[in-house]
Amino acid sequence: MNLEEQLNFYGEKKEPFFFIINYDKSQYEVIPLSNLPENIKYDITENKHYVQHNQNLIKKHLSFDDYKKKFFQLKNEIINGNTYLANLTSQTKIKTPLSLNEIYEIANAKFKLNYKDKFICFSPERFCKIKKNKIYTYPMKGTINAKISNAEQIILEDKKELAEHTMIVDLLRNDLSIVSKKVKVEKFRYCENIKAGDKELIQVSSKISGELEKNWEKRIGQIIGSLLPAGSITGTPKRKTVQILDEIEKYDRGYFTGVFGIYDGEALDSSVIIRYLEKDNDGNLTYKSGGGITSDSDVYKEYQEMCDKVYIP
Repeated sequence: MNLEEQLNFYGEKKEPFFFIINYDKSQYEVIPLSNLPENIKYDITENKHYVQHNQNLIKKHLSFDDYKKKFFQLKNEIINGNTYLANLTSQTKIKTPLSLNEIYEIANAKFKLNYKDKFICFSPERFCKIKKNKIYTYPMKGTINAKISNAEQIILEDKKELAEHTMIVDLLRNDLSIVSKKVKVEKFRYCENIKAGDKELIQVSSKISGELEKNWEKRIGQIIGSLLPAGSITGTPKRKTVQILDEIEKYDRGYFTGVFGIYDGEALDSSVIIRYLEKDNDGNLTYKSGGGITSDSDVYKEYQEMCDKVYIP
């Protein structure tokens, strides 16, 4: 069975399952929770007790000059009208005395995953949630250091940030319209404080909802498949932007910016796989991060945002 068929199969049976899907849907697993192996750990509990910890990270970011080249390649695509918003990502080599499992245990996040000791993510961003025939998505676009004076006011009044967020909300509203009815933006641009290692960030999100038909469980596969890849980590128009990013980034995102989630027999919850740390076969660690680029983006600010997102929360 392919991905959609597997999701539909367990959904129709109302059998709880875990799923993980990579960025381009070329890799995935759908596993009944009763058979979930011990080397897959997850936590999607929203109300967590946050603890203080030391990061112990040594970071080797992509150089500014190399980032700048990619940035202006992407800017040129925007000028030519091939994309209007694209989420440019890159890789940072890091070193830490901590194991992936130790980092997973101490990280503070809404959504955490340790996948077979190959990578971990500690994501602040929900992909979609389905409960009682309603589907919700929460696009997250816009980041600022919370210590900046009047940070919340600054980011909410920033025209570039407003344009970027509006485009993503419009994209995801259209995505939800493919799988549901009566789609509406319930809450537009609200701020959340997120722990970012020794920093605290403010991130801007919106809440969008739609109504699903009864027995939506029978077509979980079509619902999830139609929404992928997540708009917040690709851009708009989605298909063309994915092609452009592939040409410019020149690396395999893998499970980074994919999704993982749980269906518990009644409801489904899922997360975008960001704040992502990967281990290769030699034990080397790579952190992947990025941010949205528009025609108004400033290369220095975007580079700094990419660097700021390399942290253990």
